Amino acid sequence: MTQQVIIVGAPRSGTNMLRDVLTSADGVTTWPCDEINAVWKHGNMDIPHDEIPPERATAQTKAFLSRQFAARARRGRADVVVEKTCATSLRVPFVASALPDAKFIFIYRDGLDATASTMKRWNASFDPAYTLRKLRFVPATDLPRHLRDFLAKRLAQRFSGDSGREESDLKVSTWWGPRPRDFRSLQEHHPLEELAFIQWQRCVDLACAGLASLDPRRVHTIRYEDFVSDPQAGTAAALAFLAIEDRHDSVRLAQVSPRSVGKGRAALGPEAVERLEALAPWTLTRFGYA
Repeated sequence: MTQQVIIVGAPRSGTNMLRDVLTSADGVTTWPCDEINAVWKHGNMDIPHDEIPPERATAQTKAFLSRQFAARARRGRADVVVEKTCATSLRVPFVASALPDAKFIFIYRDGLDATASTMKRWNASFDPAYTLRKLRFVPATDLPRHLRDFLAKRLAQRFSGDSGREESDLKVSTWWGPRPRDFRSLQEHHPLEELAFIQWQRCVDLACAGLASLDPRRVHTIRYEDFVSDPQAGTAAALAFLAIEDRHDSVRLAQVSPRSVGKGRAALGPEAVERLEALAPWTLTRFGYA
């Protein structure tokens, strides 16, 4: 039986790094693209945001998602399939209901470091190869809708002049990454710096709330800063949680580095840090970053 592993985390919080570490182990695979939000949204395209409620995990949705994981296991000749889509942070109860046997690994990072990194990605230049890799996994019936939304976004960025910009006070024309249910209102009332931070806050708060409702045996939590300071120990704990600790020797850790810790805070500067801390001091305190 295929073991389904869901990495949960806000954007720019080490989710890619963790996925790559785990999938370097023997018998562990993933999709050959960065995220598969289009797969998760199949059957729920009428919801304009990413907070899909658990009651939307219908029998058809459960069967569809189970087939996707099983197919990926066959193609990767693996018995463990790891999936990482940051928007999952906003809908953990839905995913847990759709995949009742899945395990979850939650990785979190200092919200100020994540904010600075997210700001750089928000209006990044178009990458055709990256986009094509993701399009391969868009369900055929949903493809017209996704192509329409994608083209609308690129045109909006082009005509607004947002492409490549990351000024803290920029009022962005499009949204990037996980979409909270009020993302349109947030976009209207907050500049880029605040949007990136609020997105982090919503992701970690909703992820924690959702994960707290699950059987603790289904959940493993990783603090990014601890993991990069001692990746051997962090990896060993994650593999033990998945009951595949015997595969530790096959894992590659060369890409793990602590160099980014504190880099975002320094780039933002003390004034910006103070402004952002005032937006959600309770969340920063909860995770030990204030």
